Amino acid sequence: PVGRLRRGAWFKCLPPLVRHVYRVFRVPANQLSAVDLVYRDNLAGRQSITVREARTLGLSGEGNLVLIEGSEDGVGRAEALLKEHATALTGAEAESAYRAFRAQDDEAASGLGLVFGG
Repeated sequence: PVGRLRRGAWFKCLPPLVRHVYRVFRVPANQLSAVDLVYRDNLAGRQSITVREARTLGLSGEGNLVLIEGSEDGVGRAEALLKEHATALTGAEAESAYRAFRAQDDEAASGLGLVFGG
């Protein structure tokens, strides 16, 4: 019959899984306006974008750190937009920065739970 799926074929109707990735960039304070390019881009602007000063994350170095999480295509587009204005962190430095972003978010979430009696 038209419009009915065979038993076990329902999963073929689901969209393909999108692999989520992240990149952390160090942006000098005088180049921070370059992040606006990412926000305004149709693809890159739909990713999760978080900007924090390196010092507030407890990391060494000057400037701001930008965490971009999302699809491979979206993060890749953001990387292309920022390539002349920022330095992509790699290896242990990127992992350390990512953990610092997550830890700060977790602290904020637990604090919010205390406010609302959680």
